[in-house]
Amino acid sequence: MEHITLLLGIVIVTALVFDFTNGFHDTANAMATTISTGALKPKTAVAMSAVLNLVGAFLSVEVAKTISGGIVNEDGLKTEVIFAALVGAILWNLLTWLVGLPSSSSHALFGGLIGAAVMSMGWSSINGGTVVTKILIPALAAPLVAGLAAMVATRLTYRIGRNTDTRATAKGYRAGQIASAGLVSLAHGTNDAQKTMGIITLALVTGGVLNPGANPPMWVIVSAGVAIALGTYLGGWRIIRTMGKGLTDLQPQQGFAAQTSAATVILASSHIGFSLSTTQSCSGAVMGAGLGRKGGVVRWSTATRMFIAWGLTLPAAGLVGAGAEFLTQQGPWGIAVTAALLIGGSAVIWTLSRRNAVDHTNVADDEIGGSPADEPAGVVTTAMAAVTPPPTGSAVTTSDVDLVKATIPAPTGTAADPARPATV
Repeated sequence: MEHITLLLGIVIVTALVFDFTNGFHDTANAMATTISTGALKPKTAVAMSAVLNLVGAFLSVEVAKTISGGIVNEDGLKTEVIFAALVGAILWNLLTWLVGLPSSSSHALFGGLIGAAVMSMGWSSINGGTVVTKILIPALAAPLVAGLAAMVATRLTYRIGRNTDTRATAKGYRAGQIASAGLVSLAHGTNDAQKTMGIITLALVTGGVLNPGANPPMWVIVSAGVAIALGTYLGGWRIIRTMGKGLTDLQPQQGFAAQTSAATVILASSHIGFSLSTTQSCSGAVMGAGLGRKGGVVRWSTATRMFIAWGLTLPAAGLVGAGAEFLTQQGPWGIAVTAALLIGGSAVIWTLSRRNAVDHTNVADDEIGGSPADEPAGVVTTAMAAVTPPPTGSAVTTSDVDLVKATIPAPTGTAADPARPATV
């Protein structure tokens, strides 16, 4: 600790700020479905998630090793590069939080680090093999695997319980949701808190405090765990509402299936050192659970915006990180300007968020623009429902289960009765 310079201290504080934003940005991963189905009250949910995030931070350091010694070459890496990377990651996190999109904090960090390193030392500083195998491939596979697992689990759940009373089993599924949400929180702490540990460890290596390849010191593990837990307790209510209400309407059975599937994927990846996005895993699981229920729909307009944000995260954070590194290369005044831009940009985003505040009192309200069923069915929803056509001669209504909405005119000379369903 006695060898930490002022700049290194600034980098460590900035890394903990990123960890804090990671916490409230990703609270939705664990608690969105639990809150939306009423299994837990909002404040209780985020408090539980915060505690388990802290516990999860102590379970493993494999992901931290991937970041501190795998993505970029440590030789010639300067502390200013890490500072610039964190600036890009924090600003992208705050921007996507403002618009309520569950983008990946992990990819924001990776993008910022890659952009800053390339600006400082060129493309040769990036370990391309590590980026592909431990970042890009998991980014594509995780939401697909979690989504398919959640869809299958949802269908099995409804099939097994088709002859049971829904109200009688709802309590059991809500209890299962609480347990699975706790597992996701534990997994999030194990995976995401380690990313900040890895960044701080990398900064300590570049500053000569630690030897290359060293494990994170205990004070780094503790501080990263506390920072992400505090951010989680603050609650990223905007993203919680998007994931819990904006993607699909979830029932307790679906919430349990989604969270269990996501937690399994995250914990497995943490064990083998894959630094995947917990956001993408949980979002994929929620959409899979939405498609798994007969008559369930997914709001594809929200999902499309989310997919676009996922695709932009790495390059956008990389560009900001590269710009920040360009400034820090100018000397102390450049570092000061970069810090001022970070603080100013964060203040502007926070001010804008107050114009339409979302907190624990209104987080469970329906997403603005109506429920997912109000949106025209997309290609995927239509294909999923096409395998179960209605029985011949049954009534056709314009309910939220119908995928094709038709207006049937009343017979000539007869007043249409809006209370009666149209029949074919």
